[in-house]
Amino acid sequence: QVQLVESGGGLVQPGGSLRLSCAASGTIFSIYAMGWYRQAPGKQRELVATITRRSSTNYADSVKGRFTISRDNAKNTMYLQMNSLKPEDTAVYYCNTAPSAKDWGQGTQVTVSS
Repeated sequence: QVQLVESGGGLVQPGGSLRLSCAASGTIFSIYAMGWYRQAPGKQRELVATITRRSSTNYADSVKGRFTISRDNAKNTMYLQMNSLKPEDTAVYYCNTAPSAKDWGQGTQVTVSS
């Protein structure tokens, strides 16, 4: 199976930005629709952004206008640019197939706090 590894998380102040990366061990982004998910403490995992094979994108209302999902098929890497971050964006972020997924990786922690 293709392995997915998230990176780029960290601690940022409200209003700041982060760019998350999702590296795949093999070709996947040209085959499947992909997405970024997040799970905050005490909450269910939620899908926040998706990108199809034809590069159509969709976003959860909570991140629309602030987050941008993209991919580089040649590098087998997907990105999530996060701007204007809010404390409620604090969560572990995961990449996987969308709109459903299984076999989750470790994710990357994003903490937004002053």
